[in-house]
Amino acid sequence: MIIDGKKVSQEIREKIKARLAQHPDINIRLVTISVGDDPASRVYVGMQHRTAGAAGLHPEHIELAGDISQQQLEEKIEQLAQDDKTHGMILQLPLPDHLDKDAALAKIPPIKDIDGQTDVNMGRLLQGRKQLVPCTPLGVMRLIEAYNVETSGKTAVVVGRSAVVGLPQFLLLAEKGVDATVTVAHSRTRDLAGLCRSADILVSAIGSPAMITEEYIKPGAMVFDVGVSETPSGIQGDVDFDAVSKIAGGVTPMPGGTGPVTVACLLENTLLAAQLQNALPA
Repeated sequence: MIIDGKKVSQEIREKIKARLAQHPDINIRLVTISVGDDPASRVYVGMQHRTAGAAGLHPEHIELAGDISQQQLEEKIEQLAQDDKTHGMILQLPLPDHLDKDAALAKIPPIKDIDGQTDVNMGRLLQGRKQLVPCTPLGVMRLIEAYNVETSGKTAVVVGRSAVVGLPQFLLLAEKGVDATVTVAHSRTRDLAGLCRSADILVSAIGSPAMITEEYIKPGAMVFDVGVSETPSGIQGDVDFDAVSKIAGGVTPMPGGTGPVTVACLLENTLLAAQLQNALPA
């Protein structure tokens, strides 16, 4: 079974559009900020904005010079933070090496942090009081829900331990109500293939093209490919799709799997942020 992220994304976006249509006098503004001219970021921002506009939100992009100072970046973020007409903010990562990512993210108010990257939103997730959750792991959960994947008591393995995907994914899979038994694996994990073969649910977010082959897969497992790598032949996920699809119970393609749902969850988070700011009725 192919886990169709485009279909699930469309369903989420239609719900958002219908909700916004009930409040035509309310303009929900989503602002993306990028530093420097990174081609990959430009493509991703373009996709965000097209999707947001089609759903009825009002996206705006601010592109700052690559040599901007830390102070200038933080001042711009603070300016948007204080703007009541800005309901959601996302700082595109990575930043140029001379900039402090954590200090910049700290200037984003938690209730406008639609990518769930501030320490407050990460802390709430850890404590089981989640509000705005990182969009990529949230997208995986939306796919799990849409395809009625059984999680309670199941074994899940997350390959990758980043604060953006791996660790939040662990928390979301282990939380009360989902109740999977979760292991986080990484580059120093012994017998990684053997560990992955134990998983009923496998999420790979390590950024190593086609690393997850059939030897990593338990027959019937549900496989979610989050890793994205640029190769000479184009964008490649962590999962060797052709090989794994013959064994897995379900697998996300790349592209068309987790990516579209990540963007849809960004829009979902923007509506939640507006609601937290009392700009949109619950």
